[in-house]
Amino acid sequence: MAYSDDELRAIYRKTDGKCHLCWRVIRYALYGAYAERHGWEVDHSNPRAKGGTNRRSNLVAACCSCNRTKRASSTRGARKRNGVSTRRPKSRNEKRATRRKNKAIGGTLGAAIGGAAFGPVGALLCGLVGAAIGNDVNPE
Repeated sequence: MAYSDDELRAIYRKTDGKCHLCWRVIRYALYGAYAERHGWEVDHSNPRAKGGTNRRSNLVAACCSCNRTKRASSTRGARKRNGVSTRRPKSRNEKRATRRKNKAIGGTLGAAIGGAAFGPVGALLCGLVGAAIGNDVNPE
């Protein structure tokens, strides 16, 4: 199936430039370049052979070797064989949302602990430190 540039860009961004099966980095410019190290193809998360559709929600980016090895097997099984999480990598927007959440939780916990131990000034300082640490936690 041929995809428009907009469709390919949306599929690629869904996993923030990583193969959804092995989480290795892929390069947008190398779409369809099987022989290239960071080449990728569009994979049907739910294989068409098992009733999957061509809807964008079922399409994800996969490096060529993973996509061709997966064939009509399940996505969960392919990820398990690659030793990665059973979910796809987060998109850039999902990572931002996770960082915001971690920052808020870290700041709140830091302020509570700092306030209990050192009063209002400790709450402020520990809240800032907690927010900074929360922001640095890996959002994957």
